[in-house]
Amino acid sequence: MPTLVIANKLYSSWSLRPWILLRQLGISFEEVLIPLDQPDTKARILALSPGGTVPILIDEGATVWESAAIMDYAHERWPEAGVWPKDRIARAVARSVSGEMHAGFRGLRAACPMNLGKVFAARDRGPDVERDVDRITAIWRDARKRFGAGGPFLFGAFSAADAMFAPVVTRFISYSIPVDPDIRHYMDAVIGTAAFQEWKDAALKETWVVAHDEPDEPVVTDLRPNRPGKT
Repeated sequence: MPTLVIANKLYSSWSLRPWILLRQLGISFEEVLIPLDQPDTKARILALSPGGTVPILIDEGATVWESAAIMDYAHERWPEAGVWPKDRIARAVARSVSGEMHAGFRGLRAACPMNLGKVFAARDRGPDVERDVDRITAIWRDARKRFGAGGPFLFGAFSAADAMFAPVVTRFISYSIPVDPDIRHYMDAVIGTAAFQEWKDAALKETWVVAHDEPDEPVVTDLRPNRPGKT
């Protein structure tokens, strides 16, 4: 069985991407979680991959240590699972917007680190975040309009494109970013998947706290009010 090595479910956006894809598509794997910001974190990761980052997929002699590469590997390894859309044009668009997500939106990433444990108060987060939100919602709206007739996701059925944007969905919710009803409908579809619900339930039980992913700003809801102190 393949092994997927990840970091904290509460914070690790890159770990969420291949995890939710494999789980939602029914691809079995064993999970290994290496907590962030621990004395042995770097050594444990380097023992498994020369890249020194998670996630890492280990399968039948192959070690793949980058989220997008893991998704492409999954497409080749399990061709009937539906990692990418079957239609050639839809698949090209799905790969393009996934690549845009992988390489861009640094304003949103910097201002709104993934944190599934809290909902922060709405506020103006600056022009970089606004620009990223506008582009992301335009991507979602265009994909849904052109290719989404077969289901509630960007290309109808759940695919790697939805997995790539899943952490963005959580950021929009965690940071109370306002969206139109059609965008919220798509977001609800992502967080409503069995895979995401499983991930979030586990995330909220974690006891680790990563300080740099805990913004010092007003909190509307703390979903881990009784968590231990920083470890």
